[in-house]
Amino acid sequence: MDLKKFQQKPLLGILRGIAPEELDPLFEAVISSGLQAIEITMNTRGAAGLIQSAVKRYGKSLMIGAGTVLNLKDLKTALTAGATFIVSPVLVPSVVRYCVRHKIPVFPGALTPQEVYNAWEAGATMVKVFPLNFFGPSYLREIKGPFREIELLACSGVTPENLPAYFQNGASAAAIGAGTFRREWIASGKFHLIRRMLRSYLKALPSKIV
Repeated sequence: MDLKKFQQKPLLGILRGIAPEELDPLFEAVISSGLQAIEITMNTRGAAGLIQSAVKRYGKSLMIGAGTVLNLKDLKTALTAGATFIVSPVLVPSVVRYCVRHKIPVFPGALTPQEVYNAWEAGATMVKVFPLNFFGPSYLREIKGPFREIELLACSGVTPENLPAYFQNGASAAAIGAGTFRREWIASGKFHLIRRMLRSYLKALPSKIV
């Protein structure tokens, strides 16, 4: 993962539960939208094969990573498949240590101030604050109060409408998932709606970082 490139367009897409036949139209929609970073979660059936296929076909156009990485086995499987960054819903110390040792960008999840601090101290590239949909942008402002140096990735409940508020309140990046990559849109082949939604997120990013 090119972190400087990600920081210029700090929006991360999350793909969960996709099928092999959905990979190409989804990634084509992602690329044409302008999004530059996407993860495939490791609790997706055949995740390693999907990551490998995605990297082979689209790795020159996208930063492709693995999400929901909860143990070293899944971590090494994802890296062997070609994942260039790692995301977890919680702090898994062994996963973060491995990533830090091998200079792999890693985004562990946390929610409380103590969890956020622990994840950062462990070596997180950014701390994924999750699930934020119950708390909103103001929660990030409170976290950033004592932890000005900690980079935060807002996750869950992020919309094009509230995206600017998350950045104004301390987010360094944001992640979007099921609300954009909607199962009903994928099942009905309405990938143009996904592309349109992604473009609305990218348009909502603060102008100083794009």
